[in-house]
Amino acid sequence: MTELTTAPSYTIRGLSLLGWRDMQHALDYLYAGGSLRSGTLVAINAEKILSAERDQQVRVLIDNAEYKYADGISVVRSIRKKFPGAVVSRVPGADLWEALMQRAGGEGSPVFLIGGKPEILAQTEAKLRKQWNVNIVGSQDGYFKAEQQQALFERIRESGAAIVTVAMGSPRQELFMRDCRKVYPDALYMGVGGTYDVFTGHVKRAPKVWQNLGLEWLYRLLSQPSRITRQIKLLRYLAWHYTGRL
Repeated sequence: MTELTTAPSYTIRGLSLLGWRDMQHALDYLYAGGSLRSGTLVAINAEKILSAERDQQVRVLIDNAEYKYADGISVVRSIRKKFPGAVVSRVPGADLWEALMQRAGGEGSPVFLIGGKPEILAQTEAKLRKQWNVNIVGSQDGYFKAEQQQALFERIRESGAAIVTVAMGSPRQELFMRDCRKVYPDALYMGVGGTYDVFTGHVKRAPKVWQNLGLEWLYRLLSQPSRITRQIKLLRYLAWHYTGRL
């Protein structure tokens, strides 16, 4: 394999993370040799690492995912601190999803979308088809009952999807992907949280300048002061970072 289709791994708090240099490296890695990988993509930020520390179920879900990557700037800085000389960049999950959808449109890769409100999902499908000619072979909003899940797994398998993106929040989306892969392992699964809302303009992301400075978390806090409790919990992660307990 060429350098672009391989990636080093870096261990932070026992989690092995892929070291992607930039977005293009991520895409070339996932489409190694022109063939899309199968497995599960999980975005890792400081909050998710904290969740893995306190919840064994979350830990196992993350450990079992084949492709864990640094979504949060804090995690990128931790990798650079622990592994001097590491050439790794933050790859935001929302941006990776859009880039993957654009690539899927160009490659003709069949996509199955899951999660979100019915109207948001419909808008996401329409925009993906119009913008990048994405081949969407099926979809399901996030408001289905537990007893309907097995039938949904069968629909996904019958669709022949190469990419399955799941917007149901964590850890629900990770649980869904784990169980669906038992029925249909031949796809790349990606948990995308609230990405459909951002893509359709219903939720505003931080301006690019804030993102580039690694201050997207501060923008969200200023926009939603109720997040302060979640942000305070991140102090524990900062303590690990600055005392070398990574």
